[in-house]
Amino acid sequence: MGIRLGCIADDFTGATDLANNLVRAGMRAVQLIDVPAEGADGRQPVDADAVVIALKSRTVPAAEAVEASLRALAWLRDAGAEQIYFKYCSTFDSTPAGNIGPVSEALMEALGTGFTIATPAFPDNGRTVFKGHLFVGDVLLADSGMRNHPLTPMTDSNLVSVLDAQTEGEVGLIDHTVVAAGAEAIRARVDELRREGVGIAVADAVSNDDLVRLGAAVRGLPLVTAGSGLAIGLPRNWGFEPSRAAARLPPAGGHAAVVSGSVSVATNRQVQQFLSGGRPAFAVDPLRVAAGEDVVGEALEFAGTRLGDGPVLVYSTEAPDAVRTVQGRLGAAEAGELVERTLAAVARGLVERGVRRLVVAGGETSGAVVRELGVNVLRIGPQIDPGVPWCAAALADGDTLHLALKSGNFGGPGFFTAAFDLPATEAP
Repeated sequence: MGIRLGCIADDFTGATDLANNLVRAGMRAVQLIDVPAEGADGRQPVDADAVVIALKSRTVPAAEAVEASLRALAWLRDAGAEQIYFKYCSTFDSTPAGNIGPVSEALMEALGTGFTIATPAFPDNGRTVFKGHLFVGDVLLADSGMRNHPLTPMTDSNLVSVLDAQTEGEVGLIDHTVVAAGAEAIRARVDELRREGVGIAVADAVSNDDLVRLGAAVRGLPLVTAGSGLAIGLPRNWGFEPSRAAARLPPAGGHAAVVSGSVSVATNRQVQQFLSGGRPAFAVDPLRVAAGEDVVGEALEFAGTRLGDGPVLVYSTEAPDAVRTVQGRLGAAEAGELVERTLAAVARGLVERGVRRLVVAGGETSGAVVRELGVNVLRIGPQIDPGVPWCAAALADGDTLHLALKSGNFGGPGFFTAAFDLPATEAP
């Protein structure tokens, strides 16, 4: 059986989030870090039902995001993927000049299709869409902590409006009354929207049942665009059912550590709970790094004497006001890149010191870490929290590294310790 579903994710944690839901629904999933290189090595068969190519394209200029996504599409089509899934964040991280619309339209053109849907809904993580508006928990997106995101501040909750600002074609809505009526009603609405010239339709979803109905309705679409939630409903289109075997990984071992670069509200809570428990943690000060101080060496020296006592945390996570202060001194882009490089170097040093179970918080940080470690392929394992699975990667020395790449917005307050209580080799 070849690749059934080919997925393009606009960041690294989002890719594992998507793959996690596919595995939970019974598909064996592999995550590739960027598009494989040309040549024999880049065209080797992949033993999986679904392949997710993780890009770092969420916050780059739109033209770069389009180019990378089209390269990923070409690889997936060449590998035999029957349907393409463009995955973005469940909080639709994308300004009016963002990438979701341009990438969606470029993929549609390349696939020769005039229609697709868009729904970032993921009810398991409190992301729902109603009347085209995205909610985070009980509040509208624009009233959530995402309005303070340092790179993609979200100030408009109306996804039809957000997409309309990014696209050349018409944007429509499949509202909840239609979704609740089932797959046949959804397909009828799609036909109606296509006759009206709509190219992309935002689809409401407030429950997993809605996502299952949407999944059945889009079975024949060459392209779907969504957060990770829609993956709950797609695998059954090929006859897959939930299976523990799909999430099985090689055994885990070695020391445990957490590297956190996210500044989200959820990650700030996780850092604070870790600190409140008196556990070992080292704070990275970007201003000290910028001044040329050996912060990486200090962090590794701190961690090195504590790795045998349980997870060690190295973090640059701060509250919004502190982040703005650093950005004001260094510039937003420069501060972000500085932190990413520093934490990636720390992660490499931790692995060299025997860490084999590593949690990384933040999409940009995760991208920097996996590249620094030379990780190209991740096998997706059991879920830790909604949207965050353990993954396995082969190191150059033959050891297995277990990684959890956590979106900044995901996970409960105790995630940084609870992750290591779940054996990464077993499905819960």
